[in-house]
Amino acid sequence: MTTCEKSLTHAASLPVYLKLAAVTVIWGGTFVAGRYLADSLSPLLAASLRFLLASAALLLFLLLARVPLVRPGRRQWLQLALLGFFGIFFYNLCFFYGLHYINASRASLIVALNPAVIGLASWLLFKERLSRAKVVGIALCIGGASLVIVSRNPTLLVGHADAWVGDLLIGGCVLGWGIYSLCSRELNQSLGPVQTVTYSILLGTAMLWLTCAIRGELNLAALTSLGSPQWLSLMYLGVLGSALAYIGYYDGIRTIGATRSGVFIALNPLTAVLMGALLLGEQLTLAMGVGGGLILAGIFLCNKPLASVGKKRIL
Repeated sequence: MTTCEKSLTHAASLPVYLKLAAVTVIWGGTFVAGRYLADSLSPLLAASLRFLLASAALLLFLLLARVPLVRPGRRQWLQLALLGFFGIFFYNLCFFYGLHYINASRASLIVALNPAVIGLASWLLFKERLSRAKVVGIALCIGGASLVIVSRNPTLLVGHADAWVGDLLIGGCVLGWGIYSLCSRELNQSLGPVQTVTYSILLGTAMLWLTCAIRGELNLAALTSLGSPQWLSLMYLGVLGSALAYIGYYDGIRTIGATRSGVFIALNPLTAVLMGALLLGEQLTLAMGVGGGLILAGIFLCNKPLASVGKKRIL
């Protein structure tokens, strides 16, 4: 591939980069919304409501766009059930239960490990090329995200006696999201991101509500006691943070791969800090700026066009 062709390919990917950046802006607020709901609803009921709203939003979108749901094959049903279990059911139980034990900043620090997990698993399982630039880029993303989070809340590493439970549960989020990201490759190509996300969310939602019913957590009194802020948080989590963001993320995986898409997750804490500064008047520090610069440099290294293989030697 010539230098000109590489530049054109990189330019064609720009809309995907912008879409992934928008996704991470949305996800930057999900930790705050989830922590806010942790005091109002049980983790299982909160997750069930979140994805009931996400399912309704996706089905309404397909109806308005006049896009029919395709009929998956037997193998595809099994793959979709796997995605629904790990990406929706398992991830969100870990997410909401974990936020009962630790704060949003500490949780986002753990989730910042996602790019490294996805990149390493892609290399081990799918032989995806993990160049030196990508390794350095992933390391910069993790380092930058950690610097931003710790600068925002220096006391977050001093946890209470049960903090390890929350750490373990949020670590489960990293595992679940890694599986959800990597096992979608074949389905993204055959069904497309919209169909894949819709089916996986519908199946994961059914798993959540079935578990909720079995455990007797269908609490109507808790629902009627919710105020406008709680319902707005659920709408944010369900419609923006799940339905729309998941489609954008899967479209990124289909276009540029799991590793290059995964590094954008490092933007989550940066966008959370910027939103806090713009909306809540929180102070920005030099360390946050340095951390943000490291994140952006890491994303650039992971997504820059591959260098040419080499030049002909003059004999």
